[in-house]
Parts: sequence; structure tokens; C-alpha cells
Amino acid sequence: MDVQNIIKNLHPLEIKVLLNYTAKDELTSEKLQKELDYKEGHANQAFSWLGGKELLSVVSKTPHTFYEITELGRAYAKDGIPEVRIINFVKENGAKLLPEIAAGTGLEQKDVGSAFGQLSKAGVLKMNAEKKAEYSGAEVPANIKIATELFERAAKAENGQLDNASLNAEEQKVITNYAKKRGAADSPFKIIERETVVYKLEAASADVVKALKNAGITGEELGAVTPQMLASGEWKNGTFRGYNIAIPPARIIPGRTNPYVQFLEHVKDKLCSLGFQEFDGPLVETEFWNGDALFMPQFHAARDIHDVYRIKNPTHAKEIEEPWLSNVANTHKNGGNTGSRGWNYNFDHEFTRRLVLRSQGTVLSAHQLHKAEIPGKYFGIARCFRYDKVDATHLSDFYQTEGIVLGDDVNLRTLLGFLEMFAKEIAGATEVKYVPGYFPFTEPSVEVHIKHPVLGWFELGGAGIFRPEVTKSMGVDVPVLAWGMGIDRMALMALGLNDLRELFSENIEEVRLRKAKF
Repeated sequence: MDVQNIIKNLHPLEIKVLLNYTAKDELTSEKLQKELDYKEGHANQAFSWLGGKELLSVVSKTPHTFYEITELGRAYAKDGIPEVRIINFVKENGAKLLPEIAAGTGLEQKDVGSAFGQLSKAGVLKMNAEKKAEYSGAEVPANIKIATELFERAAKAENGQLDNASLNAEEQKVITNYAKKRGAADSPFKIIERETVVYKLEAASADVVKALKNAGITGEELGAVTPQMLASGEWKNGTFRGYNIAIPPARIIPGRTNPYVQFLEHVKDKLCSLGFQEFDGPLVETEFWNGDALFMPQFHAARDIHDVYRIKNPTHAKEIEEPWLSNVANTHKNGGNTGSRGWNYNFDHEFTRRLVLRSQGTVLSAHQLHKAEIPGKYFGIARCFRYDKVDATHLSDFYQTEGIVLGDDVNLRTLLGFLEMFAKEIAGATEVKYVPGYFPFTEPSVEVHIKHPVLGWFELGGAGIFRPEVTKSMGVDVPVLAWGMGIDRMALMALGLNDLRELFSENIEEVRLRKAKF
């Protein structure tokens, strides 16, 4: 044993234990709290550190059970337990219905019912022909008297606790009916289980004690200089603990917003600063808003079960709002009043009520159209769900930023300006290209692609001008720009990541190092 190295690394809490006790003494946390004025945590720390240095060992462990009175229990001690209050109320007021007893005693009906059951079983109360509880004249059972006395004792105890070892067999049986291990709000006693651990110093500790005395170490050495010590000059008369400059300092980690959440807020702030209003909607949608209102035919491949998640229970919504249902149904069948020929099929009113998880953010735009101001600008950040193979650029649930701009003067050039803002200012891409696209609800349609330094080119999102079949069905007769951008993919560029799955990493150290390019 390297005694000199050990004494250099002893804490004052350990030193005081070593200097005040010998290997013959049995040590407990309570003993140190009483004799050395330690707090419980300090005592346990001293035992743990000394044990780690093999200067202390465990002699025995004894479990103890305590019953600690709760606020409800204190109310019982003051006003009486429910059984006593019910007996007294019926004695004073005669036979009463259980709800009347609850109102008269201030007890919950469930507590009155439970207590009446016990008292009826004991023969103290009985139910008469009018279904009223009445006093039978029998003596109050012993267990009720014991319970009353237990609550009074616990309420008077300094710490509000009763040691199970101090209770006789009958008291132990009674108190378990009023106690719960986790101390729920409706429990008058909570059970606390503790373990008394007895320690003894090892024989080798004698050499350490001798070295401490030879070095003049008392455990009273100063570990820090306070402003009060400097002001009074007290520090001049004290001795200081040694410092190990090789020990690394404590790591201070300031809290901050998750980088991806911060990125989402940045996108919101950017759009709001441009005059956009935010909209939102439920995760569970009907096929009507998820596709029909967007002029997506009910036989479209994206409606297949392998692309959209269906809801198991309930499977269908009760109804779809009018007149939007009729307008959309007619548009699908024959074009309605939109100037289109529609899809020329019989619109399925049962299918349109089917519930699915929202598969695209554009559903928010469909909801907003008939409520929108003209001119107007709106956006939302929507979590969407699709059955998809997960890889670096695809997830089965993902976020989209969805937006629409309504007005007589908006056009494709306006839309391309917004797309460039998303690609360059928000995502931070330097290489951007636009390619023609197809969506059932926009014409013309365009896809914006960006080049990632590792993943190469990938689609950032789709956009276009809503078709009249979408807008006129919702009562809108001006051009409407629309886009649905993969905000997760924008975050790949902004946060310098190479895989979408890293956005939801459980590695906290990696998350702390991330910083967006804004």
C-alpha cells in the first residue's frame, strides 16, 4: 500500500472518519451524522471513497421498513379516518343514503362506498329497506381504533414516520391497509424501505492514520477561500489542502436548443419575416383532404396500402365538410365548374372518408384554401408518414415545409424565387437546378434539386401552380403557388450531415457538436 499517495488523495470527510474511529468501531451513517455532524450524503460519500481505497469494509446490511404519513394521512389524523367520520355522521343524523353521507362528511363517494363495505361486514352499519345506511349499535371494531391511534402517532412523530419494527403484529396488519409503496396521492401512508449498513475500518487504515498524524493533517484544512475569509483575514490562520493540478477540471456543458429544432425555428422565422402566416393540421387525415381535394384520382398508385398508412380503429371519419365534398366529387367525375373534364369515374364516397396518416404536407394547403385571404401567403411545417425504405435521404416519417401564395399577380417566376430562397438561403446549397415534374394537383410543376458534397444531387422538393380543379373546388379563383419541400433534406446541408438518420441520433456528444450555417 502506497500510504503517501493515499493521504494525498484523501478528502476531509474521509480524514475525519479515519482520525476519529478505529477498526474496532462499528460505523453507520446515523453515527457519523450524530457524532461528526455529517449530513447523510456526506456520510455515504465518505464510506464510498474509503471503501474504494480498501480502507473500509461492510460488516452487515439490515433492511428496515418505515411508514411515512402523507398529507391525506394528516387530514385523517385531524378529522378522523373515513370509517369513524361515517359512523359519527350516521349516529348524529340517522339513516342516510350513501351520497348524502358523502356530502355530509366531505368524503369522496368511492371512499364512502369502500368504508361502508368494511363497516357493513363488521356489523357496525347496515342497509335498511330504503337503501339507507344506519347504525346497528355494535361496538367500533378494534382495527378502526388501532388505525386512528396509528395516524395520531405518526402525525406527532418528528419525521412523520413509524418504524415497522416498533409496531406489534396487529398494528402491522392494520397499517398495511392504508399504505402504498410509491405513496400515491390517495394513500394516507407511503412505504419507505431503507437499509442500515454497518461498516468497519480495515486494519490497514492504522498506517494511514499514523501518516496523517505525522503530516499534521487534521481534516480541517481549507479547500476554498471565500469572500468572507478574505474580508476577515481568517484565511491567514488556516492551512490549505493540497491540490492536484493534473486532475482535469469539471466539464461544464451549457444547455441549448437541439440543432434540428433550432433549424426548424429558423425556417419559421424566415417565412414569418416575409409576411407568411403559419397553418397546421392533424396527423390523421381523411383520404378526402390527403388526396381527393388535391385532384389526386382515387385509383392513383400513391393510394396503395404500400405507400399510405391506414388507421385501424376507427377506419373512417363520420363525415366530410360540405360544400367541399360535393364540389370535389363533381370535379373528379366530370370537372364540375372548373372547366375540366375531370377523371371520368364514379367518385367513391366511402373511400373518401377513410382515415390515413398524413402522407404529404400539401394536405395543409388543401385545408387552408377555402379559408385563405386573397392576396395571402401561408406556410406550415408538417410531419408526414409514408411506407418507404429508410436510407441516407429517405425516412418513413419526415418533415415537409408546405406553403401557398394566392394572388392575381403571382406566377412561375415568383415561385422560382421562393424555391431559390429555400435552396440557397435556408439549405445553404451552392449548386441548384430545376427540372420539370408531375403532380396531379399542379400545372406547371417543377422539382428543385440541390447538390450535396457527399450524397450528390437529390430532390429537395416539388412545387407548381395549383390546377383550377383544386382551387375552384375550394372557392378560389386566382392563381395559387404551392410547394412542398423536404425540410429534413434542407437540414442535411444546413447542419453539415450526410444521413437523415443523424437528425434523430441518440449520440448526445455528436448532437452537441452540430451547428447550423445560419
